[in-house]
Formats: sequence, C-alpha cells, structure tokens
Amino acid sequence: MIARLTVAASFFALAACATTGEESAAPDASAEAAKPASTRPRSAPPAKVAVAPPVAEPELPEEPPPLRLPVPRVSEVELLLAEFERMRRLSAAELGREQDAARQVFNQTRTDNARVRYAMTLAVPGIAGNDEIRALDLLEPLVKNPAAPLHGLAFLMAAYIQEQRRLAMQVHGLQQNAQGLQQNVQALQQKLDALRTLERSLSEREAAGRRR
Repeated sequence: MIARLTVAASFFALAACATTGEESAAPDASAEAAKPASTRPRSAPPAKVAVAPPVAEPELPEEPPPLRLPVPRVSEVELLLAEFERMRRLSAAELGREQDAARQVFNQTRTDNARVRYAMTLAVPGIAGNDEIRALDLLEPLVKNPAAPLHGLAFLMAAYIQEQRRLAMQVHGLQQNAQGLQQNVQALQQKLDALRTLERSLSEREAAGRRR
C-alpha cells in the first residue's frame, strides 16, 4: 500500500513539473512576439544576379531603290509634227497616196487629228498636188476654237501656210518682174540693133556717094 502511494506521488510530481515548464515557455513565446519589428533580425536581401545587356545586331545599310528614269511621253502634237516632216521627204506620187489615205480617214472619222493630218498633206510645199486654200479651210475651225486640244498646232500650220503663200506670191511677182525686165532688155536690144543697122546703112550710102 505504501508503495502504491509513493508511485502516485511521484507521478503527480512529474506532472507538476511538466506544467510548470510549459507555463514558463509560453511567456517566452509571447514575449518574442511582442518585440518590435525593428529589433527582429532582418533577413539578408536576395543576391542580385548581374545580367549582361543584349548585344544589338549591327544594322545593315538599306539598299537604295532602283533608279527609274522617267519614260518620255510622246504627245499628239509631236507625232503630227513628225508626220509632217516625213511627208516633206516624199515624192509627188507617194504624197498623192498619202493625200488620198488622209482624205478617206478624215471623211470617215472627222476627228481633229485626221483634220490636221489631211491639211498637212495638202500643205507640203513644192508639190504639184498641194492645195493651200483647202488646207486653210480645214484648219480654220481649230484656229477659231482656242479650247481645242490641237488649236496651237492648227494655228502654227495656218501661219506656216500663209507665209508660204506670201513667199510664193513674192517669188511669182519677182519672176514676173524679171520677165518684164527681160522683155524690156530684149526690146532695147532690138532697138539698138535697128539703130546700128540704120547707122551702117547710112555709112554705106555716104561711101557710095563719095566714090561717084
């Protein structure tokens, strides 16, 4: 019986010691929690890893765009002027065929281009088949219409034809004057020859009278 009491007393003593230890440990934990944050040991900041900057690739020079030369645009006026230059080198027979073809195209289309081209075939100088009066009549509607696309060319062609006519009239007048002068010279020469013949006849008569 005594032994049992001794064991029980020992058990209660051990339990009391354990309770006292827990109670003493609890204040330590609460005291640790009550400490200000400034007194707490700070954790070391994470180590910074040095990162190398990206290597920029060298920029290649941009290739210049290919050089594009402007393509000259041949205007309608330039084409007609080239046609007129070609007509001036044609023979009379070739120009006659050009006139027939141009007349047919103009009668069928009645366009300003066909009108000017037909007038050009009639205005080529030095050709027996040219008709400057008809050419001027063809150009007159365009000359009187400043809004027409070929007004400038028609005006120049009309002025060219009129100048050719003026020069032709001057040449004709000079030829007539030359013919008149030649006729006058011939008449004077005939009179001079008649005077010489009369003078010779008188001289012969005087010589014959002296012999008698």
